[in-house]
Amino acid sequence: MKWLRFERGDGACYGRLVNGDEIEAVSGTPFGDPGVTLARVPLAGARLLAPVAVRRVFGVGLNYVNHIKETGSATPRIPMLFMKPDSAVVGPDAPVVYPREGANVHYEAELAVVIGRRARRVAVADAASVILGYTCANDISERVIQREEMDLGCLLVGKAYDTFCPLGPVIVTDLDPSALRIMARVNGVVRQDSNTSDLLFDVPTLVAYLSQSITLEPGDVIITGTPAGIGPVQPGDVMEIEIEGIGTLRNEVIAEAV
Repeated sequence: MKWLRFERGDGACYGRLVNGDEIEAVSGTPFGDPGVTLARVPLAGARLLAPVAVRRVFGVGLNYVNHIKETGSATPRIPMLFMKPDSAVVGPDAPVVYPREGANVHYEAELAVVIGRRARRVAVADAASVILGYTCANDISERVIQREEMDLGCLLVGKAYDTFCPLGPVIVTDLDPSALRIMARVNGVVRQDSNTSDLLFDVPTLVAYLSQSITLEPGDVIITGTPAGIGPVQPGDVMEIEIEGIGTLRNEVIAEAV
């Protein structure tokens, strides 16, 4: 099953992708009761939104083995977590705004986990039962601010600017996240090319760890870390995040208006 959200005349609407080229709009959500079928509309020309109305975004730093080596960092003993506000979330083809304060803004290809039901203290073996599915994410980061914050033992603004968390294009429900090819392209040139098998803490471990302390809710998103190959973008660049079995998330970088 592939879920998405799109703009209808009366607002945002969830839908299921049918035959690869049609959206079957529903009156409800993927979280429990999808309601009744409203209509089928062509995928072509539909304005896709982030595929989930996000409640919270949990991020994971230094979670690919090769990325840890790339940065010369010590290997984390526990997941290195941060959060992004829901105002950072945008959908496919939405612009990513390069902020006025930006000096070194990077793309980061990531697998995103969408939580499907309320959960607390989930065992690693049971983690799949609380996951709705998976989508692509781009954890945009302003490195100068991020490093200043991390020197102080915190991390927020460098990851939190409006539009700094593109998600999409769809949520895939029947996917094994353990060995998926993950790529990032900038202006068509491959910058990251890895596999989720390189994760330090895999998806079930992350879900179990977070749920020890935080009750996870439907619509929560965990972006699971980025592989080696991070690098800068500038206004005018087009970023594409592609994950095997999910598809491609495309966003253009634009300069913040003066």
